[in-house]
Amino acid sequence: MSEPPGLRTFPGYTEDEGLDLGHLSATAVGAIVQRIADGSAALFADVAASVGYCSKPVRLVGSSHTVDGRTGEIVGSFSSDGAPLGVVYRPCGNRRADVCAACSRVYARDTFAMVRAGLLGGKTVPQEVASNPLVFATLTAPSFGYVHGVRATGGHPTGGRCRPRDTANRCEHGRPVGCMTVHTDDDPAVGGPLCVDCYDWASAVVWQWWAPELWRRFTITLRRSLASRLGVSESRLKGRASVQFAKVAEFQARGLVHFHALVRLDGPGGAGSRAPLDGGTLADLIREAAGSVSFVAPPVDGADVSRRLAFGAQLDARTVRTGLPADDDDDDSLRAEQVAGYLAKYATKSTGTDPASPRPHLTRLAHTCRAFAQRAASSDPAGDHEAADDASEQGRPSPYALLGKWAHMLGFRGHFSTKSRRYSVTLGRLRRARHRYRQVTANAARNGVALDTRDLEARLLADDETTLVIGSWSFQGSGWTNAGDKALADAAAARAREYARWRAEGKSTSNR
Repeated sequence: MSEPPGLRTFPGYTEDEGLDLGHLSATAVGAIVQRIADGSAALFADVAASVGYCSKPVRLVGSSHTVDGRTGEIVGSFSSDGAPLGVVYRPCGNRRADVCAACSRVYARDTFAMVRAGLLGGKTVPQEVASNPLVFATLTAPSFGYVHGVRATGGHPTGGRCRPRDTANRCEHGRPVGCMTVHTDDDPAVGGPLCVDCYDWASAVVWQWWAPELWRRFTITLRRSLASRLGVSESRLKGRASVQFAKVAEFQARGLVHFHALVRLDGPGGAGSRAPLDGGTLADLIREAAGSVSFVAPPVDGADVSRRLAFGAQLDARTVRTGLPADDDDDDSLRAEQVAGYLAKYATKSTGTDPASPRPHLTRLAHTCRAFAQRAASSDPAGDHEAADDASEQGRPSPYALLGKWAHMLGFRGHFSTKSRRYSVTLGRLRRARHRYRQVTANAARNGVALDTRDLEARLLADDETTLVIGSWSFQGSGWTNAGDKALADAAAARAREYARWRAEGKSTSNR
């Protein structure tokens, strides 16, 4: 097989190039040797490739039948007994890069495709959407106390002193109110409070728990503000305009989330129809709505207090496209595809809570979540909710009873990647299209015919499902069954990421 032009410079491209396995344990080496000896190495390679070299695939046993939805005829059957290794492996699908780098990369690609379609069209979204007003907004968490951080200086994002203050000044607990250290990103102190006793841990966790509710109220307020600006009632807004968005949540070093969103203004005809306002006005409405939203959170128990929650003062709403006919979009500071890349990257970030070397302040936040859950579970709902501003909440179980289940996410219970209904294609539809693509390519190879690429994307994304899969599957376990398989899968995934990065850099260089 001949190599595509230009790929010979990539180390590891050829089939004979070995993987970088690093230091393998004796157990892993023995497992790899056993695969070679019993002839199952090729089968494992096929399975690992089918799950995208997932670090912790799910193992299933069972069977399924494919039924024609129009005739009821069984057109195919499958059983795990016929699978290459006697078990069906499925990718874990985890979005977090620190859990599964391979699956998080797929999640990021899907998020990028979803966001980009709403920006520039494609994948069922009309191309005319590329002319609609667009704003990139960032809504932050408020401050709950001074924290250590990496500071900018002299036009550079790093190198500044943490909090240059007179270190002789002390807080009420006897700790300095300033820090003259120049922190780096890998410093465990970054994000942690200057004084652990001054920091409002309880309010930080409560804010995190209710952050999805704040976002919901923001979207409602934004639509009301838009209706008011257009001089129509909220119920008649859809006859003039609609607001669509794609949003991701990003964990900051202090352990609280920021919301990054692309907000698009459409006309009454939906995506691609001319909007009644420009991007600058939309940005003003976003700032106004985000600054006015608040929510009174109920107390955890009778010993707690209610809290009025809001977004932080650091609000950013930048116009990506004005949507005006004479839009002179010559500012290279913020481009549509650049923003799509930002959102895809943010969506795969973790909390930063590494069990091997946890940062103290993140451990404290997780502990606060568990403590609140225990208090909520043992509280008296009828008496503890008297301070809530909504009388209908009285007598109900505490909403914080499930906080312990979300301690690993530091109390954040929302989705990390969400979008409004008509922003663009859904992630689920993209996953179905990828599954269909594997099917059509496999059928073409099986039948010895060329893949028909005419209208391929439209066929893959079509809603008309004509078959139904009925199956009975049982969970056998998760992860590769031996250390050798996991080492090979992780090494292959790392090589794939290196190749993708190399390709991206080559494209970037050729486009300059």
